[in-house]
Amino acid sequence: MSQTQAAATPLKPPSARYRVWVMVMLFLVYAFNFLDRQIISILAIPIREELGLDDRQLGLLGGIAFAALYSTLGVPIAWLADRASRTWIVTVSLTVWSGFTALCGMAQNFWQLFAARVGVGVGEAGGVAPSYSLIADYFPPEQRARALAIYSLGIPIGSAFGVVAGGMIAGGAVSENLDWRAAFIIVGLAGVLLAPIFKLTVREPVRGGLDPVKAAPVEKHPPQQGEGIAAKAIDEAATKPGVWDVVRLLAKKPSFWLLSLGASCSSMMGYGVFFWMPSFLARSYFPDLSTAEATIQSAWLFGTVLLVGGSAGVMLGGILADRLGKAKKSFYAIVPAVAFFLAFPFYILGAMSETAAVAIVMFMIPTALGLSWLGPALSAFQHMAPPNMRAMASAIFLLINNLLGIGVGVYVLGELSTYLAPTFGTESLRYSIMFGASLYIVAGTLFLLASRTISRDWEK
Repeated sequence: MSQTQAAATPLKPPSARYRVWVMVMLFLVYAFNFLDRQIISILAIPIREELGLDDRQLGLLGGIAFAALYSTLGVPIAWLADRASRTWIVTVSLTVWSGFTALCGMAQNFWQLFAARVGVGVGEAGGVAPSYSLIADYFPPEQRARALAIYSLGIPIGSAFGVVAGGMIAGGAVSENLDWRAAFIIVGLAGVLLAPIFKLTVREPVRGGLDPVKAAPVEKHPPQQGEGIAAKAIDEAATKPGVWDVVRLLAKKPSFWLLSLGASCSSMMGYGVFFWMPSFLARSYFPDLSTAEATIQSAWLFGTVLLVGGSAGVMLGGILADRLGKAKKSFYAIVPAVAFFLAFPFYILGAMSETAAVAIVMFMIPTALGLSWLGPALSAFQHMAPPNMRAMASAIFLLINNLLGIGVGVYVLGELSTYLAPTFGTESLRYSIMFGASLYIVAGTLFLLASRTISRDWEK
């Protein structure tokens, strides 16, 4: 592999107004990503009753059914995103996952719902990694942690809206003629309508145009010299690294793998709680209410936790990382590490709370702390690979994070709840959540270890 070429002057960023619009559109797509992904958490209450499922089966629907192809297909789609139009990939992905979300409302048994959830995962595989790469090409390096944090607000806001909207529809608060099936169909069709608006208004940016240095050329794909102010971006666009080129680059960067595994431990608990919290609230605090009433109560309470706690944590992490990271890159790992250690005791206090009101306050704090890693870590990942490898590097991180976080985390908490049910009955989810909270200690430790090497692994 040849030597990295000399630095070039970055291109001028698009207008501030247009970048705001791009961020709004990417945020909406990501919000629908999590709305469609997480709506099943609140709908699990009526689905369980109508289809006669246990926690193990619900864990499969929320975890493996979605995560298996979602995680693995992300790598080849990211390979394509490093070569083709990222806006087209996001548009097609949004259409596919939204369509399969609507099909979830047609399911008549466990396996039909399982197959539809697999389809949702297939569609969502192409949504995130290309979006990370687009943001890196619309915002200069010193603004990327905050930009990625704003984008990541789609997680708590999309999840909160999905929980509340799904709960209100399934609980009959909107109309007595609507149920959990209607909730899937309504949100799925809304995503299909958003897709063409995204494609028509979001332009494909120059790849690597805002970066002050060139990507490292790959020997088997020598860069072609371009002319004019975009010569740098043309050189990088002509460099087409393969999957193993990216893996070989990242293999030399231990902080990438430590951050990936640490984020995965956090996501095992995060995704697990996102899925199981509505059921926990309904069973532990509203056992005397009807299924519809318990669904509505749980939806509003958990939606509040996600919206307030999650949004605050995502933004705080991004702001702190951009400010502290200017002086020392290790803060991109230290800020989340501290947050993970603080989240653990609050999850224990929340799970042990005797009333729903106290539990919601307690859970709001670790929800904020547990999501604060998004801005810092995602920004770090974008700086551990050159522009022509960013989508692929993101996909490798997402493969690890989602296989463990969604695939394992949701299922394990459900499996543990099923195992504890003969002893603790309807309170089994309480103890399953307490057990899962220990994963934040592991996550914090891995992020601290990553802080030792992150400066060295940063693309200079």
